Amino acid sequence: MSFLVAALLGMTEKEERMYTVPKLEDWSVSSLDGAVADLNSALQSESGAVGSEAEWKEFRDRWMARKNGILTQINDLWLKAAPNEAKRDVGRRVNELKKLVEERVAATETQLKQSATASQFESERIDITLPGIRRPIGVEHPLIKTMNEIVGVFKAMGYSVADGPEVETDYYNFESLNFPPNHPARDTQDTLIIANQEHKPLRERLLMRTHTSPVQIRAMEKQAPPVRVVCPGKVHRADTADATHSPIFHQVEGLAVDANITFCDLKGTLDHAMKALFGSSVKTRFYPSFFPFTEPSADVQISCFKCGGTGVLDRGPCRLCKQSGWIELLGCGMVDPSVYGFVDYEPKKVSGFAFGMGVERITMLRYGIDDIQLFYHGDLRFLEQFA
Repeated sequence: MSFLVAALLGMTEKEERMYTVPKLEDWSVSSLDGAVADLNSALQSESGAVGSEAEWKEFRDRWMARKNGILTQINDLWLKAAPNEAKRDVGRRVNELKKLVEERVAATETQLKQSATASQFESERIDITLPGIRRPIGVEHPLIKTMNEIVGVFKAMGYSVADGPEVETDYYNFESLNFPPNHPARDTQDTLIIANQEHKPLRERLLMRTHTSPVQIRAMEKQAPPVRVVCPGKVHRADTADATHSPIFHQVEGLAVDANITFCDLKGTLDHAMKALFGSSVKTRFYPSFFPFTEPSADVQISCFKCGGTGVLDRGPCRLCKQSGWIELLGCGMVDPSVYGFVDYEPKKVSGFAFGMGVERITMLRYGIDDIQLFYHGDLRFLEQFA
């Protein structure tokens, strides 16, 4: 039997089961009650077969449509056709049936919605006794990780952490650090100057800080000796981006000021820090340099942690230290006494040292990264290697 024939037969059987309003010949009370009972039974049966919104609309229209609905047919075939002496009884029953049909149609709609909601709830039900889905926890960016490790080394030695604004005044960034007005670091090719500052005095002009040393000055203004702080943060310079330069990078600088601090204290502090960061076998060496805010000043090198300071590896020359066995890592020095004049410290009673290192350089050395720009591109293929 074809699908079409089966469908047609199905519709015919359905139509045969549907209630049809009969014409009444007997208008007695018992006959009316029997007709009402038959209609009510058909109403209950058809409402019970409704299983979807489309079927409910069909059910509603079949019983309540104005032109040919069953209520309309009852009104025409029963009430209008009834003799005068029976119209009272017929009219009362027609009104009761109208109310009954309306209530049944509304109740069927409510049941249908409740059933749909219950089905939806069942399909969306969650067993709260099952373990939840854990979202993967992110990890620190390699720069932040390295910076926190550096800060952690100095915190373990009793240093506190200080922070300051990235938009600084010329006074804190240069003048209070013993930079004379004609110092090369003031050149606009090196420093990012905030626009429209020409009308202000030089010391009040705003710029993007070129180092975190201003934080040291601010710390000394707020605190009398002894002072031991590390100053991590972001700095800005007008550098052209390439494999080893970036206009934005990170530094960790440190300062210690107290009575009778010597260069030996500086060397011991940095030697311990380098061993904590790169391994206990690492050696340090200091050689003269120049910084406006320290005197004497020194650059610090560490023995190459890859080749052990030999400059060669089993497979050939060590590229990390360029066969020298040493890696230049940071700058340092004893605080120039003239700096103390800006913070009301007594140069004859206190002494101190300062140091600073680039976070990007240390991170590149530790992880063998040859392009500083990889830190800033946000490429997950690169960053996931540090997860």
